[in-house]
Amino acid sequence: MPEKVSVVTLGCEKNLVDSEIMSGLIHQRGYTLVEKPEDATVVIVNTCGFIDAAKEESVGTILNLAELKETARLKALIVSGCLTQRYKQELMEEMPEIDGIVGTGDFHKINDIIDEALRGRKPVYVGNPVFTYEENMPRLLSTPRHTAYVKIAEGCDNACTFCSIPIMRGKFRSRSVESIVAEVASLAAQGVKEVSLIAQDSTNYGTDLYEGFKLPELLNRVSEVEGIEWVRLHYAYPGFFTDELIETIASNPKICKYIDMPLQHSEDAILKRMRRPGRQRDVRELVSKIRARIPDVALRTSMIVGFPGETEEDFAKLCDFVREMKFDRLGVFTYSQEEDTPASRLPDQLPEEIKETRANLLMEIQRQVAQENSAKYVGKVLEVLVERYDGRSDVYVGRSQFDAPEIDGEVYITGCRSEIGEIRRVRITHAYEYDLSGEGIA
Repeated sequence: MPEKVSVVTLGCEKNLVDSEIMSGLIHQRGYTLVEKPEDATVVIVNTCGFIDAAKEESVGTILNLAELKETARLKALIVSGCLTQRYKQELMEEMPEIDGIVGTGDFHKINDIIDEALRGRKPVYVGNPVFTYEENMPRLLSTPRHTAYVKIAEGCDNACTFCSIPIMRGKFRSRSVESIVAEVASLAAQGVKEVSLIAQDSTNYGTDLYEGFKLPELLNRVSEVEGIEWVRLHYAYPGFFTDELIETIASNPKICKYIDMPLQHSEDAILKRMRRPGRQRDVRELVSKIRARIPDVALRTSMIVGFPGETEEDFAKLCDFVREMKFDRLGVFTYSQEEDTPASRLPDQLPEEIKETRANLLMEIQRQVAQENSAKYVGKVLEVLVERYDGRSDVYVGRSQFDAPEIDGEVYITGCRSEIGEIRRVRITHAYEYDLSGEGIA
């Protein structure tokens, strides 16, 4: 009787793609994939180790799942992902509940690890993260069938002082244009209409494989794949955002007018200590240029509050910057003092309560900005990708091109019948802080 395997994914979309590839490999081997860990004989936890809160969630999840060895049929608990890449020795020494470990550069060997773990060998496959998946690897989507993530590159070379990604994911390495386009074509053949292109630094795409920045070419090539309606771009590093890229997003109708560009702070002194590209003036010029060429663009960014040495004045100016720039979407994170990063050794580390207070204040400012921004859609007709039906309210729920899966707002559609995965025209009648509602147009 084949083993039953459940894959539990924590963390970001890049981890999600890795889990989907592991699931494809597991299925190809002949194991039975099950959704619920309680039904599994083998559980794989794909962990996140980016910040303290993510590490705590990963450890808690591992311990909770380990209890299934006593209460269910679990034989082997395998841990993969960023946490294992960074803390393999500590995990094996301090958590005897773990039966096997695999790092971010070895997850394609998951079937060998399962086999060894079931034989009681406690395998550890954590090498230098140099592996990058290609289009011919099996992959089972865990997202709704109309949308999928595609990793265009792995790792990062930017060396921001607060970030541990290079430690866990290795150096920046692009996939080829041909490999990415082939994978997108395969996804389109499965019914995918929206692809979100992801990398830790997407704007640097291709510089390690080709001469110069190749993201504009990649976006155009992906948009030519038959069946793909929306191409969405995530994690655009501001230092490499070229005029050619702006023009490509503006002129190609299939590329979502949505830019996810983490800025992290507004004040020059903080940006310098973070080792971020450019200064506030450069950011203002870039945002102004983007909005001038793409007037309907939705800009998402993220900010870190409580970075070492951030004064009350720095934070007040950051608040003013957010009020003035009126970003359509904003994520706020408290600085996490990550060991082995340069920022962890900086003086003037701030107490957690100050970080939390500042994060809450900044999110309240953004809540008011978001309410203003949402109001501009009332009376307009938007194309909406229908994602589910809410039977209690008798409404369909979807997203416009201005909202990414999971992290952004939704559109509630009344007055029509729709198919899940269909793109419908919707006249917006009401705006809320982050969501919209409207009537479907026949």
